Amino acid sequence: MRDETAEQPAPLRSGLTTGSCATATSLAAARLLLGGTSSDAVHIVLPKGRQVQMRLEFCRLIDGGAEAGTIKDAGDDPDVTHGALLYSQVCLRSEPGIGFNAGRGVGTVTRPGLVLGVGEPAINPVPRKMISDHLTLLANEFGYRGGFEVTVNVENGEALALKTMNPRLGILGGLSILGTSGIVRPFSCAAYIASIHQGIDVAKTNGYLHIAACTGNASEDTMRRVYNLPEIALIEMGDFVGAVLKHLRKVPVEKLSLCGGFGKISKLAAGHMDLHSRHSSIDLPQLAEWAAAVGADTALQQGIREANTSQQALAMASAAGIALGDAVCQHALDFARSVVPAQVQVEVFAIDRQGGIVGHAGAFQ
Repeated sequence: MRDETAEQPAPLRSGLTTGSCATATSLAAARLLLGGTSSDAVHIVLPKGRQVQMRLEFCRLIDGGAEAGTIKDAGDDPDVTHGALLYSQVCLRSEPGIGFNAGRGVGTVTRPGLVLGVGEPAINPVPRKMISDHLTLLANEFGYRGGFEVTVNVENGEALALKTMNPRLGILGGLSILGTSGIVRPFSCAAYIASIHQGIDVAKTNGYLHIAACTGNASEDTMRRVYNLPEIALIEMGDFVGAVLKHLRKVPVEKLSLCGGFGKISKLAAGHMDLHSRHSSIDLPQLAEWAAAVGADTALQQGIREANTSQQALAMASAAGIALGDAVCQHALDFARSVVPAQVQVEVFAIDRQGGIVGHAGAFQ
C-alpha cells in the first residue's frame, strides 16, 4: 500500500516491463543452448514492432540448461521491481512448445478471478506470447524441432511482492511478470491499473460484492475501521479512480465505497478521474462556490479562494460551521454515479491526514 502522492511535477523517463526482461533473458539463454553463443546484450521486438536492446548481467550454462539475467529498469515509473535482477532459466525438451514455471520470487495464482487459472505461474499472457514468439523464431533459425521449459525468477521477489497487491489478489510466493506493450510509461502506470482491475475481478469472483476503493494508507485504514472489510475487498486505487469507475461498467458490484483525502475527493467532485497533480489540480474557487451553496458568507468564500491548501479551506469552513466536506463528497458522488452502472450503490468518504472522516455522501449500510 502506498502513501498519498505528492503534488509536484517532474521530468519523467520510460522503462521496460518485467515481461520484456523475461523475454530478453529467455531468448539469450535459449540462444546459448542452441547456438553456443553468449553476449552481454540481446535484442527483442516489442508487441507493437519496436526493437530494443537490453543489457545482460550474465549469460551462462547451468546444470541441465542455461540462464541469463538483466536488471529491470522501470524508468521513472513508481515500480517496486525497478533495479531488481530478473533472470530466466531455460532447458530443452523433446516435445514442442514452451512450458512456463514460477522460479524464485515469481508468484503462483491461488484464487479464481484472474486471467490465469489457479495453480498457474504468475506470468501474464502478453509476456508468455512474447517469450513464445521469440523462442519459436529462434528454434526455426536453428532448425530445432523440440520445445523449451522456461523458469522465470526475480531476486528478492518474494519480499518485493509484499509491497504490491499480489497477496490480496491471491498471487503468492512472489511477483507477477507483467506488461502489454513491453514499455513502462512513467505514471501511465498500466501495470498498476491492471492490478486495480484484477483486484475488483478477484473480489467479485470470490463473493465480495461490497468493495472499498482507497487512495492510500490512511483511507484504507478508515474503510477497514468503518466496515471491517477483508483485504480482498479493499482496492488500492491510488490516484486512478477512473480505473475503478470504468471497470465497474464491465464488472459491476453491489456497493462501492470511495475514500480519499479531502483534496483528492475535491478533484473527483470536479469531474477528474486521474487525481494526480500532473493531470488535475485543486480548484479553490470551485470550493468557494460549493461552500456558498451550503451557507458560506462572502468573507468565508473569499478566504477559501485565497487559501494556501484545500486543508486550510476545509478548516476555515469547519470553523464557521459550514459542511464543506459533505458538500464536496456529494458532488463527487454525483460524478461517480454518472460513470458507474445504476445498479451499483455508491458512497464517498473524505478524510483528513489522520484518517478522520471530514465528509461523507451516500448512506451507510
